[in-house]
Amino acid sequence: MATSQKTEKDSKSNLSSMKKLLYFAFVAALAVGCSSQPRYVVKGDVAGSDSITFYLQKREAGKTVKIDSAVSKKGLFTLKGGNVDYPQQIQLVAGNTNKRTSFYLENSEITVKGSLDSLFKADIKGSKTQDEYKAFIETNKPLSDTYSKTYTQYQAASQAGNTALVAAIEKRADSIQKEMVLLQKGFVKNNPSSYVAPSILQSLSYEMEPDEIETAINAMDTVISNLPQMMSLKERVAVMKSVAVGQKAPDFTLNNVDGSPVALSSKIGAKLLLVDFWAAWCGPCRQENPNVVKVYNEFNKKGFDVFGVSLDQEKDAWVKAINDDKLTWTHVSDLQYWNSAAAKIYAVNAIPANFLLDESGTIIGKNLRGEELYNKVKEVLEAKK
Repeated sequence: MATSQKTEKDSKSNLSSMKKLLYFAFVAALAVGCSSQPRYVVKGDVAGSDSITFYLQKREAGKTVKIDSAVSKKGLFTLKGGNVDYPQQIQLVAGNTNKRTSFYLENSEITVKGSLDSLFKADIKGSKTQDEYKAFIETNKPLSDTYSKTYTQYQAASQAGNTALVAAIEKRADSIQKEMVLLQKGFVKNNPSSYVAPSILQSLSYEMEPDEIETAINAMDTVISNLPQMMSLKERVAVMKSVAVGQKAPDFTLNNVDGSPVALSSKIGAKLLLVDFWAAWCGPCRQENPNVVKVYNEFNKKGFDVFGVSLDQEKDAWVKAINDDKLTWTHVSDLQYWNSAAAKIYAVNAIPANFLLDESGTIIGKNLRGEELYNKVKEVLEAKK
């Protein structure tokens, strides 16, 4: 009897020990499971970069955000981070220099191999999204190479003063650009689940109408259309719709060159008012200014006026450009560059940009330039006689 009781006790003791071992094994497995969550690893091999700090950074809400950093040793460095919510385009920057390369960061082991002097050409492997982006770039390369050559020819013809050749090259460049846009739109349409598509669509959006952008977003897979980048674009579409042709122009008030506030609404009432977004530093704007001056000089006394809105940062440069280009109409600015309050209200992300308003403040035309602006102003004013 004593013997059997001892055996029973030993069995219970062994069972208890086994339970403890199973518990510790479970905890250990859980710990391993937690530590093996998806994460990114970036291994760099950049010749000529000994003892240089490399940064991973991205653009977020208009600001540069540093994600991670590592110091290279004889060109080698490793960046290890946590889980990336989704593949996103980032930059790898060498110290406080302009030497950098961009790629799509995702939860995988990514290698960056190249030279410090030509970091932008680095060979990047290990990111499926980056591979997809590279394939898209290669598809687009024949057109982009042709466009680059055409632009070089344009510069040479322009410097030589050959206006006929310049006009011919411009038409050719426009044709190539349209082909490139169609190719990009095709990628967005045919790859609704691609993490590359949002960046392409965002770039295209500057040349698209809000309804077309909205249609492209709605055709994307839900996960893609709800990315922060797309949510931001949706907000921009809403602003674009508020300043579409047929809408009342939103009012705003900025200071003129003397520092006095001037409201847009105070200028409405002329038969036609051109709200002209420009800047002294903007080459295309300065090239377009003579066309606006021509229209103003010819039609001002017949009811045409201009309200210039500058995206400058330096007042002296702004005032000098006004005088140099003989822009004799009202000018306003908050000198906030792309953070201009008026530019945000009007969804202006590229300049020159303009909005033509009738006497009631209704937008009747957008981004009219050269002969197109002249003809539109002439047509409307003649119809009002």
